Amino acid sequence: MFNFIKKITSEKPETPQQQAERDSAVDKVLLGYEVGTISIATMVTGLERDGDQLTLDLRLPADTDPEIIQQELGQLLHPHGIKTIHMNVRLLAAAKGAGSSLPKQMPKTTDAMAKQAKPTAQSNTDSEPPITKAAPTQASLAPHPRIRHIIVVASGKGGVGKSTTTVNIALALQKLGNRVGVLDADIYGPSMPTMLGVADVRPQLENEQFVPVDAHGMAMLSIGSLLDGDNTPVAWRGPKATGALMQLYNQTNWPQLDYLVIDMPPGTGDIQLTLAQRIPVTGAVIVTTPQHIALLDAQKGVEMFNKTNIPVLGVVENMALHTCSNCNHTEAIFGTGGGEFIAEQYQVPLLGQLPLASGIRAQVDKGEPSVLADDEFAPYYLSIAKNIEANINKFAKPVDDKRIF
Repeated sequence: MFNFIKKITSEKPETPQQQAERDSAVDKVLLGYEVGTISIATMVTGLERDGDQLTLDLRLPADTDPEIIQQELGQLLHPHGIKTIHMNVRLLAAAKGAGSSLPKQMPKTTDAMAKQAKPTAQSNTDSEPPITKAAPTQASLAPHPRIRHIIVVASGKGGVGKSTTTVNIALALQKLGNRVGVLDADIYGPSMPTMLGVADVRPQLENEQFVPVDAHGMAMLSIGSLLDGDNTPVAWRGPKATGALMQLYNQTNWPQLDYLVIDMPPGTGDIQLTLAQRIPVTGAVIVTTPQHIALLDAQKGVEMFNKTNIPVLGVVENMALHTCSNCNHTEAIFGTGGGEFIAEQYQVPLLGQLPLASGIRAQVDKGEPSVLADDEFAPYYLSIAKNIEANINKFAKPVDDKRIF
């Protein structure tokens, strides 16, 4: 294995704000940097950052030049305060007869250090090179044996009403006659327990697996259900947060479900990339507001799912119009046409437009979302759920019905 190190200096300990900003910057740089036509983020098998030092474990195609990649990443990351880059590189064996630099499926690889040694007569017979496992992709992930569809609800930025939309979409899908579960993957800001009125309910353990909380007939699990109180912070680095997500998904005794709706954290960081590589997702729903800044971040979310081969089921435009409770004047406070613009740009459906209304906020605050309360706003979410159902089967992953367990 090659080890490439680019070192300049160390720096003073970073503040929490600097830590969050740098982690986000690193994620975005890796997602946007392409080797051939594929994001290098899909080739990262290990990542650790300590202050201004970044360590990457990479699996790269055989015909790439790691030193050039290391140099270019260094130039991209240096403005974000990354001054030391460690790259542990394992090169993939070139496919026979391959004309392109990147094979469609990652082949088995060997220790790249062996390529530097002079060949001997016994080199091919005396020892077998170590075989390593390629980073998984959506196409290679087996569907969950008890979950028909997994839908992620995501946004490029916070504050656009993603979690409120998630919980109401889940309840709307249930109201249409489906068996629905909810996984709160917003590790740093879990809100599902409060929105569903089960903040004080703790999941049980059975055979070393979590038993989901029953939330109005839905199977729900959240890191918030495991914390001591609403004000307990989750101050974890990226690897620990992604590990928690995978534990919630894998170590939960999910019942038979038609839909598992996952509430994603905002942004395009570690958790999103981990989910794209390790959880078989049917499709993603993007939530945005018409505001220009929100649209820019929503576009990044769509691009991330496109790069990780997760279909985008459609866009939900939240806070589209506000009607004054005193004079009934309707105003587009955050602008107009944003949802239609993204839907048209990426050729995906506009699943629905939601109003900016205090009633929607008030219902989730007291643990009775609009669909559950069957208030005047419930039809909006039911319409979105019907649009999802109308398009979901074209993206469904095949299920092995002969599987016993």
